[in-house]
Amino acid sequence: MSISPKVSLSYRDAGVDIDAGDALVEAIKPFAKRTMREGVMGGIGGFGALFEVSKKFKEPVLVSGTDGVGTKLKLAFHLNRHDTVGIDLVAMSVNDILVQGAEPLFFLDYFACGKLDVAIATDVIKGIAQGCEQAGCALIGGETAEMPSMYPAGEYDLAGFAVGAVDKCNIIDGTKIRPGDVVLGLASSGIHSNGFSLVRKIIEVAQPDLNADFHGRPLQDVLMAPTRIYVKPLLALMAAMEVKGMVHITGGGLVENVPRVLQPELTAVLHSDAWTMPPLFVWLQEHGGVADAEMHRVFNCGIGMTVILAPENAAAAIAMLTAAGETVTQIGEIRARAEGEAQTIVV
Repeated sequence: MSISPKVSLSYRDAGVDIDAGDALVEAIKPFAKRTMREGVMGGIGGFGALFEVSKKFKEPVLVSGTDGVGTKLKLAFHLNRHDTVGIDLVAMSVNDILVQGAEPLFFLDYFACGKLDVAIATDVIKGIAQGCEQAGCALIGGETAEMPSMYPAGEYDLAGFAVGAVDKCNIIDGTKIRPGDVVLGLASSGIHSNGFSLVRKIIEVAQPDLNADFHGRPLQDVLMAPTRIYVKPLLALMAAMEVKGMVHITGGGLVENVPRVLQPELTAVLHSDAWTMPPLFVWLQEHGGVADAEMHRVFNCGIGMTVILAPENAAAAIAMLTAAGETVTQIGEIRARAEGEAQTIVV
């Protein structure tokens, strides 16, 4: 017995707008095109993205990383600001693969939402393209998933995937770090993309006017400042001198990230008076009553990347990075680790 349907349903009736998805693909093509680089084979729209590794690499090792933006997105939704979270997305992955000596080659994104808003999605992906341009890598693919009832109205989630390459002999793994080596700190652009659950809790408690002036800029601009991308200056530094270790200061702050590049017998001593903690972190600490130790294990506290090298190279490295636009300070040194001692100490 056949059943005669009482209604005629489409995918749009189920909450998925194929036309909107097609419109988004067309809208982002010009931005993706600007990120193209040597090695890209084909363009946006295929089932898979093709990339040929440059022959400048003699023994190429691929280095991959993936990350998201975390609960910084909740603040973006609240402020209706979507133009810079894409930069955050790229930064979190390319900075991670950079610290192993890798040159980022290409990037893919995943954008998921309940109902696709083409204008918002375009803003987000424009930011992703901007981040790729800053990192010198190509945006060669991605996925936009419209999934009704999976996300609250007006919200979305992001994930990013970066792939880079490094010659096997140039991999940076921290094994060359020795007592007496120095730790340089490169300034962050702000909170970057970690610790926002605590940031949002402090905002909830303090109830600040997010539009109010904060040291010359609206507070919301300072809070939403995109993560700094350190790729180009540090690739140039690695080409000029031996870099023994690098640390991207992300979740876990200063004290939990630096040990990731140290051998068990070493400790990094960081001097908190070597740099000035930016006003935003001072504000967060005061309004949240956050202890120093908690600040150091949650936030970057003004240092977004550290570089470890021999002391005789420190001055030249600082000069080179400063000329490239970075704010650099010698913030610590490496020494032998005492029994039971933490691998990173902030004094």
